[in-house]
Amino acid sequence: MTPVLELRDIHKAYGDLEVLKGVDLIANKGDVVALIGSSGSGKSTLIRCANLLEQPQGGDVIFCGEPIQFKGQGHHRAPADADQVRQLRTQLSMVFQQFNLWSHLTIMENVIEAPVTVLKQPKDQAIQLGQALLDKVGIGDKGDRYPAELSGGQQQRAAIARGLAMQPTAMLFDEPTSALDPELEAEVVKVIQTLAAEGTTMVIVTHDMKLARDVANHLIFLHQGRIEEQGDPSQVLDHPKSERLQQFLSATQG
Repeated sequence: MTPVLELRDIHKAYGDLEVLKGVDLIANKGDVVALIGSSGSGKSTLIRCANLLEQPQGGDVIFCGEPIQFKGQGHHRAPADADQVRQLRTQLSMVFQQFNLWSHLTIMENVIEAPVTVLKQPKDQAIQLGQALLDKVGIGDKGDRYPAELSGGQQQRAAIARGLAMQPTAMLFDEPTSALDPELEAEVVKVIQTLAAEGTTMVIVTHDMKLARDVANHLIFLHQGRIEEQGDPSQVLDHPKSERLQQFLSATQG
């Protein structure tokens, strides 16, 4: 089976600060991979390297069997083919911690913007799909509202609908619930659980151990830019082998 997303030996530094020190990740079709770790461990940087919002200085990004072509070395390394990057981002939707909705557009306009402009989808067709997706995430009556008129949980669900509107092969989530209070967090978790049950391939950076346990089929614990431990989420969370992971879980439960 060809993995949907494969990251091999990913290295990333900002100046002298080495954030990722050779990280591997594989997500096959239908996999939900959860990334956990303390702040600064490299989780968000890793998924930003996956869709090239950040440029890895070493290692390979392979999407559906196709390696991304790079040119240059080290801090000067960059993708060699802009069309290849565009295609990757079209098929690998990302949902951010802070929603990143366009404030001047309605929720429906936010959802259909990329399908219409990037995929050249007819507007009426995009609206039809957009409405179905807003219904799916439980805010079908909010299409004509602006982001500022919605709660944080509703905005995050709108951001998920926007990502799904591209009909991607896989989705990346960067701390999708950390900006929300527990009640609103539950709304978003429910949507992610639905996507997982439907077999959506996802990589999720999360601080929520319950979400990692309930939704993921593979869990990776990053520590100081390296994989410290990984495996079945329940096994890893219930029987951590490394002292660092034991300390991390004690702190999150405390």
